[in-house]
Amino acid sequence: MARTQIDLLKGSILKVMIAFAIPFLVSNIFQQLYNTVDTIIVGYNLGDASLAAIGASGPLYNLLVGLALGIGSGMSIVLGRNYGAGDQERLKSSVAATLIIGTIVTIALMILSRLTIMPLLRLLETPLEIMDEAYSYIAVITSFVGVMMAFNVFSGILRSIGDSVMPLIFLAISALANIGLDLLFIKSFKMGIRGAAIATIIAQGLSAVLCLIYIFKKCPFLIPAKKHFAFDKELYADLVSQGVSMGLMNSLVNLGSLVMQYAINTLGYLAIAGYLAGKKLFFFTVMPLVAMCSSLSAFVAQNKGADQGFRIRKAVKYANLISITWAAFVIVFAHYAAPVLVRLLTGSEDMTVITYGVRFIRLVTPFYLVLGPLFNLRYALQSLGRKVIPLVSSIIELIGKVIFTFWIFPFTGYPGIILCEPAIWCIMFVQLFFAFYSDPYVKAHRHEQQYTRTM
Repeated sequence: MARTQIDLLKGSILKVMIAFAIPFLVSNIFQQLYNTVDTIIVGYNLGDASLAAIGASGPLYNLLVGLALGIGSGMSIVLGRNYGAGDQERLKSSVAATLIIGTIVTIALMILSRLTIMPLLRLLETPLEIMDEAYSYIAVITSFVGVMMAFNVFSGILRSIGDSVMPLIFLAISALANIGLDLLFIKSFKMGIRGAAIATIIAQGLSAVLCLIYIFKKCPFLIPAKKHFAFDKELYADLVSQGVSMGLMNSLVNLGSLVMQYAINTLGYLAIAGYLAGKKLFFFTVMPLVAMCSSLSAFVAQNKGADQGFRIRKAVKYANLISITWAAFVIVFAHYAAPVLVRLLTGSEDMTVITYGVRFIRLVTPFYLVLGPLFNLRYALQSLGRKVIPLVSSIIELIGKVIFTFWIFPFTGYPGIILCEPAIWCIMFVQLFFAFYSDPYVKAHRHEQQYTRTM
């Protein structure tokens, strides 16, 4: 076992989960820096209109990122189960199949995105004054979606074996490179918003290359031979169903956000800029929740492979307690710090921009008390191999966003859009709570957990 790997199958459940989650958290911070740095540098150097252009193209970007991340994470669950079961040959075959599937998905995404970008921007009624900039930004990103997919696949492979440290290091290097490239392309070369997109692609490419080099040098047991590329119907079906399930789950969530963007666009570009600032703060403040559920996902996958259900039940309990504690802190902090953070993030002094951003974050944060446990239950079910139930929760979210956008927003305006997601989170939490604790595998290990407390 490499020094950066953490053994998720033995020892204190709470300690190994936190140790595995911390690199995830820092990785999420650097991942978010890609877009946030673009937002800050664009806002300070190009103005509110260019900032709004990134906001208008944001849901399209998140749709692609969510799909790539979901597919990579979904397939890594299968790898984690094989690793936990100690099946080296099956693990190598899984890596080989993951590379093939990732390549096919990349080609399909590139073709699909190139055909749909401009029609989608028009369908969402993107304001004409920012249409060209929004298109130039997202067009560059989608042209090189393979770079994004490569890092998510390679980092997913490493995390499946308990290594969340090295993907963090590579992401940190690329995030720092992204800052330098943003300043170079936007300030020095005067490339505008297109320069921010090019900087993001180059930086992400760097992280993918570093990840691949590390796998070859330090994790030779992951490298498949020619025989491992042989088609295995059962394995491919497992990887595709798991990857597509999680990718589709993320996509449905982001598709709902795309629908909501239609409503936001009708409020004008200053509202778009303010909403973007609120969303950026949202993404930063939920990162500990995302890190915890990501850690839990890897933990559940490996322990399911090793048939240690009692550890899974305890892990979910600990993850929920940690998530609720973080939520309580954010509720207080965000209420008082929101105005300063929105100004800092956007570089704007326009009160419309600031007001929209502050209202978003103050109304949403109290519902983090539900959001954290929701994440944990959904990812735990996914890692147990329950592909349909988490997908149903995403369908609920999509339907809810459509209802709010077209039937509630016209009467409530901006507050209705803000409260849309929190209201849906409450419904999803109830569904996932009952689904997890009534799951046959989880129920079968309930008494085993009680027994281990007496040992």
